[in-house]
Amino acid sequence: MFKKVLIANRGEIACRVIRACRDLGIRTVAIYSRADEASLHRTMADEAICVGEASNTDSYLNLGNVLMAVEISGADAVHPGYGYFSERATFSEALDAMGVKFIGPPTKAIEAMGDKAMAKQAAIASNCPVVPGSEGEVPSETEAQRIAEAIGYPVLLKAVAGGGGRGIRRVDGPDELSRQWKIAQTEAQASFGNGDLIVEKCVVEPRHVEIQVLGDEHGHLIHLGERECSIQNLRHQKIVEEAPCAVLSQELRQQMGEAAVRVAQSVGYANAGTVEFLLDREGHFYFLEMNTRLQVEHPVTEEITGLDLVHWQLRIAAGERLSIRQDQVQIQGHAIEARITAQDPDQDFAPSIGTITKWAAPGGRGVRMDTHVYGGFAISPYYDPMIAKLIVRGETRAEAVQKLATALHEFDVEGIKTNIPFLRRLVVHPDYVRGEVSTAFVPRFLEESDRGV
Repeated sequence: MFKKVLIANRGEIACRVIRACRDLGIRTVAIYSRADEASLHRTMADEAICVGEASNTDSYLNLGNVLMAVEISGADAVHPGYGYFSERATFSEALDAMGVKFIGPPTKAIEAMGDKAMAKQAAIASNCPVVPGSEGEVPSETEAQRIAEAIGYPVLLKAVAGGGGRGIRRVDGPDELSRQWKIAQTEAQASFGNGDLIVEKCVVEPRHVEIQVLGDEHGHLIHLGERECSIQNLRHQKIVEEAPCAVLSQELRQQMGEAAVRVAQSVGYANAGTVEFLLDREGHFYFLEMNTRLQVEHPVTEEITGLDLVHWQLRIAAGERLSIRQDQVQIQGHAIEARITAQDPDQDFAPSIGTITKWAAPGGRGVRMDTHVYGGFAISPYYDPMIAKLIVRGETRAEAVQKLATALHEFDVEGIKTNIPFLRRLVVHPDYVRGEVSTAFVPRFLEESDRGV
């Protein structure tokens, strides 16, 4: 096992990884920016190294500074968390050149799945259903128009290097395509340094269902069931996730799981990863993308399988064989995660900056809180607004939904605005309670709220 792991991240995921390392007797190194000097992840770690000023580009995304911290610390492995360098092949390559283990998949797998066009081709080669559209990046707006006419509107323009809901635009007719093409290209270039786009048929009101895969470096790869991630904001960013999906039969679960494993195996995947699908109303599923990292919503899978995914990430990266067979994966109960953000729902979810003067988190049986904030913590304008993840588990979905509603009611935060009031309303909506959701649920919910319904 590793002796010292540097966590190349911040916030709740850095705290999560530090705790997992402690469980396994591994010393930890945190990196932090000047704005994060009072951050919990800095004080939790055995060592901490400042990597720059407040902005991400000056600190957590400053490759030279992060690699220097790795060198200074003497860490023999690096856990990237999610976001930042977690899906950057250049980062894993640099660590490899330093003789430091990257706790994640092989570089070739990151490269293959980090490009949406390449990922789609891998899915096709794996006999996995894909959404109709271009098989690779589209070279011009004219070609995009031709493909859109062939597959029929509405279509989606998507950044090939996309993620986090950025670089995606829906086009409902030919008169919209030119404007949306330019917007998507600009956003993709700004977000990922790559303006290339693909064109796909827009599956109307699908469910977003993803499969967690886990594999060792000796060729053994399994899946751990699915997560429902259909509750997304207007920018396709997830808000509430749960496991298992309320409408999946055992047969469909097996089909999607086997397809996810085939796709992952096709690129020599190892460690934890997620294959994402769209599920239409008729029960047909289509490959969307693969995230070659730990997901924000990984706790719901942990809660229903009893497996610690970060422990397994560390053990696999250290060369251990995965001791779990596919037929040994047991799914028990139901888990839901709500992302708590420092945003003002009454001001179009604008970021809320300030000091938390009160932090009274819910608790009790079946309630888990992953966070990095506390009373007196100052929310800065520099980072993602997510400040916590509230996870609940029940024996049934109905029990989990009720437990989430109760926990949100108990949650009391003062000093900043949060999305908690919005979540309280959302989780008692009759359609959500019944599990009748799709990626169109939140837009419809917001429209109802605007009308006072």
